[in-house]
Amino acid sequence: MSEKQPFELRDFTPYLLNQAAEATGSRFQSIYKSKYGMLRTEWRVLFHLGCYGDMTAKDICERAGLHKTKVSRAVSALALKRFLERHELPQDRRHERLTLTTAGHRAFEDLVGDAQAFDAQLAARFSHDELALLKKMLVQLAHP
Repeated sequence: MSEKQPFELRDFTPYLLNQAAEATGSRFQSIYKSKYGMLRTEWRVLFHLGCYGDMTAKDICERAGLHKTKVSRAVSALALKRFLERHELPQDRRHERLTLTTAGHRAFEDLVGDAQAFDAQLAARFSHDELALLKKMLVQLAHP
C-alpha cells in the first residue's frame, strides 16, 4: 500500500499562479498608482477602453472577467479623475457608453509605455523559447 504524500501548498499550481500574479501585479500597480492614483480595477477599465474603444461597463465585465460592482466603482473613480465620460444610451437608459477623455487617453498612452517596459523586464528573465512556452501555457490555463 502506498503512503499518501503530504500536501505542499507551495507546489500547488493554482497557488503558484496566484503568487506569481500577485507579485508581478503589485509591482506594476506601484507604477500606475504612484503616477495616477489608480487601483488595479481602474487600470483594467482604463486599458480596456484604451485598447478596444468605447464600451459599456457590462462589456468590460464580460471581457475582463470582473464583477460588476468592482467595475462600477472603478468607472466612478475614473470619472472623478476625469479620465472617462459616461454617455447614456438612448435605447437603454440603464446603460452608459464609456469614453476616455483627452486626459484618459494621455494616461493610457503613458501607461502603455510603462506596461511595455515592465513586460520587457519580466521577459528578460526567460529565454525566447521559455517565454513563448510560458505564454502558451498561461493562455491554455486561462482559456480551457
